[in-house]
Amino acid sequence: MTTGALQVLGLCALNVLVAGLLSPLFEGMLRKLRAIVHSRMGPPLTQPYLDLLKLLGKEDLRTTGGVLSALGPAMTLGSVLVLAMLVPMGAPPPLGFAGDVIVLVYVAGMGAVFLMLTAFASGSPYAFVGGSREMMLLLAVEPAMAIALVVGAVKAGTLATGAIAAWQAANGPSLSTILAGLALFLALQAQAGKLPFDIAEADQEVMGGPLVELSGPRLALVRWALWARQLVVACLLVEVFAPWPRLGLLPLDLALTLVKALVVLVLVAVIDVVNPRLRVDQALRYYLRVGFSALAALAFAVIGM
Repeated sequence: MTTGALQVLGLCALNVLVAGLLSPLFEGMLRKLRAIVHSRMGPPLTQPYLDLLKLLGKEDLRTTGGVLSALGPAMTLGSVLVLAMLVPMGAPPPLGFAGDVIVLVYVAGMGAVFLMLTAFASGSPYAFVGGSREMMLLLAVEPAMAIALVVGAVKAGTLATGAIAAWQAANGPSLSTILAGLALFLALQAQAGKLPFDIAEADQEVMGGPLVELSGPRLALVRWALWARQLVVACLLVEVFAPWPRLGLLPLDLALTLVKALVVLVLVAVIDVVNPRLRVDQALRYYLRVGFSALAALAFAVIGM
């Protein structure tokens, strides 16, 4: 095996470990922040790890059989880990040679699709409603995310995610990239399933939506995937639209990326704490406006602003 292949495998393993092992820690920090805002002590930072271990050790109870119901949670987590290998994290994306921004957008939507299929296969009306809401949010949020990334591609003159991040690091921000970064940040709120866009789960309305019939290891895998997805998309945001500074050393650049991603997720958590849940029609109108903002950023990018 060549040195280049070993380097790619090493970076793939690093990105997967960051997404898989650090995402529960980030979720623990966000829970602690939410508790502080609510004037509570809150759970320990390691509580998400304990939750995963507890769920993985429980019995897997199912209301129905079928391949989708059994494999959907694992495929959801697997798609998020593949997404992590397409996202730069202190270094160019290890699988950047195998897929550009277009592939990245498709893979980013796969996790939501597998979650919807799992919900539909459960046979529960609550899960069906939650899956339907997940589909509506996917159709509203993914275009805004795609257009924001295309803005970076237009400015850099390439669809390669790593090259876009490198161009942004070398040339600095512009009006179009600032607007696109803001659109991607607003899309992250729904990607993370946080208030005011936790419409699909909505415990008070549809009892967890897509997750209502999941238990034990399958519930652990889905929750793990949701935590990992919010961290990976946050890393994508800061690497493409705020990649400064670049120190040239992977450990330091990775640490800076994670610190910036944590700042982004803290802002997401603050919005989550201080806002009530929107209705479905309100959320769709909101993301329609976000989509128009992303289109405005694309227009500015085309004319060179």
